[in-house]
Amino acid sequence: MAAKLRFHADAWDVAEDLSAGIAALVVIDTRSEALYAAGHVPGALSLPHRLMDAAGTAGLDRSKTYVTYCDGIGCNGSTKGALKLALLGFQVKEMLGGLDFWKRDGHPVAQGSEPGSMRGHALIACAC
Repeated sequence: MAAKLRFHADAWDVAEDLSAGIAALVVIDTRSEALYAAGHVPGALSLPHRLMDAAGTAGLDRSKTYVTYCDGIGCNGSTKGALKLALLGFQVKEMLGGLDFWKRDGHPVAQGSEPGSMRGHALIACAC
């Protein structure tokens, strides 16, 4: 189970880390730029999995841990993105349930082309 947790995170844990401003964590939305603009995890960067190659990731800090997500359990973009980043030598996790579970947990969604931020958002107690 420890090995599984090494590569996965849930929406609640990601929200807590973003709210706390954990600088070592970067959330990546692996969907298209249009879907990102329509609604994304506040603070997430847009990097569609189809653009993840050496050139597309050249500006990423290799000392950070990247958490990928997509729409939800019916989408494998986060898995494809996590694999591509891992093969390029990045530390990576996949957010289970994607944006769907993020919303189900009651977390806010940012819109537009800017990442936004989770800083200052209070989390409601989790019944996890």
